[in-house]
Amino acid sequence: MDKVNFPVLITNFKTYESATGIEALKLAKIHESVAAEFGVNFAVCPQVVDIWMVASEVQIPVFAHHFDAVTHGQFTGHILPEALKMAGADGSLLNHAEKRIPFQQIAESIKRAREVGFFTLVCARDIEEAQKIAELKPDAVAIEPPELIGGDISVSTASPDIIKKAVEVIKGIPVIVGAGVKTGEDIKIALKLGAKGVLVASGVTKAKDPRKVLVDFAKALSSCPA
Repeated sequence: MDKVNFPVLITNFKTYESATGIEALKLAKIHESVAAEFGVNFAVCPQVVDIWMVASEVQIPVFAHHFDAVTHGQFTGHILPEALKMAGADGSLLNHAEKRIPFQQIAESIKRAREVGFFTLVCARDIEEAQKIAELKPDAVAIEPPELIGGDISVSTASPDIIKKAVEVIKGIPVIVGAGVKTGEDIKIALKLGAKGVLVASGVTKAKDPRKVLVDFAKALSSCPA
């Protein structure tokens, strides 16, 4: 968990073709190169089957999309946190808008992550849910209004009050901002409002020139140090 520093930019590779298999590795290496060039914190979140390959080749943090609150044993089809860690993952998203889970499962998953020494970034769709999740003491909470995910309007532009309010009510836990983040200016706004990082996806994975986008993001991160 010590590997994750703030402010941080985390790119969710989702299941985009441009970020699957060998393309995931190429994209992760671009992240690592830009992060080193600008002295900023980047992390990547590839599909579970790509974690071993990616984590074996880069030193930046690698996250999973999801894991299950299970232990070693008879749990066919589940994702064991210990297995993710052995594959090289440093942590995981939980409760993303595209992979929501019941609150009790969130609680159990955070508990299992602590046992393993696994970073948890738990997603919330609004302030109310974020407050409830924060009571479970994850390592970070991500605010992602679902209506903005994958769109061209960022949460920083459309709902800056959500960021400000989240930072005010969630004490002692880093707030990460996601949904529609596409430009360095979006990142600057989020950080100036108190966020400790951003969660991006299509702004990088669907970009014609991911490196160019990441350089813009890196400059924004470096202009707003923790």
